[in-house]
Amino acid sequence: MSAQKPAGYTGNWGQMAREANVLFVRYRSWDWGRERDPQLSIECLDQVPVKPRLRPDEIIERIRLMAKFPENMAKMFFSLQNGIKERVGINVFEPVRYGPGLTKQVYWPAVFELEEGEALIIETDMPKVTAYWNIQLNDPYYNAVEYVYRLSSTNGAMAKISSDGKLRAVIALEDPGVPNWLDPAGFKQGTVYGRWYDCDSNPLPIIKRVPLSKVRDYLPRDTPVVTPEQRAAELRDRVRAAQRRRRW
Repeated sequence: MSAQKPAGYTGNWGQMAREANVLFVRYRSWDWGRERDPQLSIECLDQVPVKPRLRPDEIIERIRLMAKFPENMAKMFFSLQNGIKERVGINVFEPVRYGPGLTKQVYWPAVFELEEGEALIIETDMPKVTAYWNIQLNDPYYNAVEYVYRLSSTNGAMAKISSDGKLRAVIALEDPGVPNWLDPAGFKQGTVYGRWYDCDSNPLPIIKRVPLSKVRDYLPRDTPVVTPEQRAAELRDRVRAAQRRRRW
């Protein structure tokens, strides 16, 4: 990253505005238990002066500025969530692209809603070529639903694809006993976010709101049963893998 590309450099490079002072980096983890997070650092090529001791007023100012970050994020996320509901309603996905830095990524968010005894079945065709894809649940305040000790997200390394080549995932307050359960941790409303990254196509999934007791009527006949023992083993694997990832 630099204002001008170094002469003769042939590696990955991105132009950076001279007034830029923040760099956001996002890691995408596919197989949590096997992949290793990268190590990144920023090296100053100029001589670095001795870092001075902060005065009390400087510390207070930095705390004040730091507190603005979650406030600004909350305002932005609430506007995104409310915008989805205003444009397409409840339990409907909307394809979205964000910003110049995510040109290869297509999001498909929806505001979900269900009640006790109901389930939401997410169904989609799959791209033939996928660099990465995932689905995650957020609570009504746009926080990610607990994802270490609950199965609130899935991706291409974790999910089971149906025999007809489609992905089907089920949001339900109780375990539906089928593959790809997305556990909302008791929340009856929130957002579900999916993303296709660097795929050859970007299908738009649909959501079916059905009685929990009738879930299997809307799935292929050969959809396997997931026993409580199998679900417990799936969760143990998830917890073990998540512990090995760096979480900020």
